[in-house]
Amino acid sequence: MTTFAQTLARSNFLAQKRRSAFYLLVALAILTLFTREVKPEHMATLGLNTTRSVQWVKLPDLVVPVLPTVWVLATIVLVLALWDLLRPFRRGGWLLGIASFSFLAAFLVWAARGTSFSLIGILSASLQLATPILLGALAAILCERSAVINIAVEGMMLSAAFTSVFVANATGSIGLGFLAALVTGAILAAWHAVLSIQFKVNQIISGTVINIFATGLTNFLNQRIMQEYTQFNNEVTLPYLSQLVPDLGKIPIVGPLLFDQTPIVWLGLILLVVIQVMLFHTRWGLRTRAVGEHPRAADTLGINVFRVRYTNVILGGVVAGLGGAYFTLGSVGRFDKLMTSGRGFIAMAAMIFGNWTPTGAFASSLIFGFADALQVKLQILIGQVNIPYEFLLMLPYLVTMIALAGVVGRVQMPAADGQPYEKQ
Repeated sequence: MTTFAQTLARSNFLAQKRRSAFYLLVALAILTLFTREVKPEHMATLGLNTTRSVQWVKLPDLVVPVLPTVWVLATIVLVLALWDLLRPFRRGGWLLGIASFSFLAAFLVWAARGTSFSLIGILSASLQLATPILLGALAAILCERSAVINIAVEGMMLSAAFTSVFVANATGSIGLGFLAALVTGAILAAWHAVLSIQFKVNQIISGTVINIFATGLTNFLNQRIMQEYTQFNNEVTLPYLSQLVPDLGKIPIVGPLLFDQTPIVWLGLILLVVIQVMLFHTRWGLRTRAVGEHPRAADTLGINVFRVRYTNVILGGVVAGLGGAYFTLGSVGRFDKLMTSGRGFIAMAAMIFGNWTPTGAFASSLIFGFADALQVKLQILIGQVNIPYEFLLMLPYLVTMIALAGVVGRVQMPAADGQPYEKQ
């Protein structure tokens, strides 16, 4: 036992040292990459207004000196890295979040040197693009907290995106299209639940099968229906909240950030609060976590393990269906082949990065959303950054790989996650 404890302590010590070294490299990268081609007089203008709606008060733009800002951000990462080296953080997620934000902020200021850039626009886009990742992460959390691994979130979101726009156009009702997305997610989740809970199929295999099925079916139906009968793929989107209540969009900063969004963004934020409270402050949440940690003990206390798992997986499917509706009804308004672009898998990374908690997953989703928004917004500064467009497209996935590369720190998955339960 002593040898095992010493081995574990040594492993944690080496992992922590590697993590600290990574943050030191981030600080050096900020200084090396984002001080190039910068003159002392270079300023970056970050806009605090939006052109989408007229605000009551027009705020002055935020003008910052590029070199001092880059040095301050690098210093912040360096100080935190040294602190983590001398007094290790028990949880490295917050440190990685600060380091990621500092790196991306330095990149943004460097890219905007000598020109202007809409800061409020990129923050609003970050929240919007973080929404499907958040919803996918919440869906995965509901499943995995009851010990069912669900990598089929990607397939559920893709299928829901297809059915939402098809039903909305076929019936002429955006509400029915929205409902169809939720039902689609629930049906695929029920399929996954039957395979993994009832028949005890390997949960990774079950999720992979659903992803392959969803990809093949949506591609086939898109080619045979959407492309031949274009009336079923007309653009249909939910209105922005600022369009429903125009005065909301006129509030400085808050208006463009929170109210120039579709209702699905707000539903995601509401679900974040609801699931956080339900998981950690209700009897249902206690039973869910008990089933995920020790199903045998939960069964002994009279908790129906199978019913809890079925309920959570299907609820997770509904939330994933809502995430799928974002891509069509909440964004572009039409279906395109493979339009989820791996956001379901990024949501799984956000769940792990957030340590299987809704609030942690939300913070992770914002980082991924910001990286996604950054590569979109930087297209207008492509001459400034002098980086091939294809490399900008890699940015969200690069952040995902970094988050999963062991620099997050120790995370604790539910003890029974992925293990089928045999009732005795």
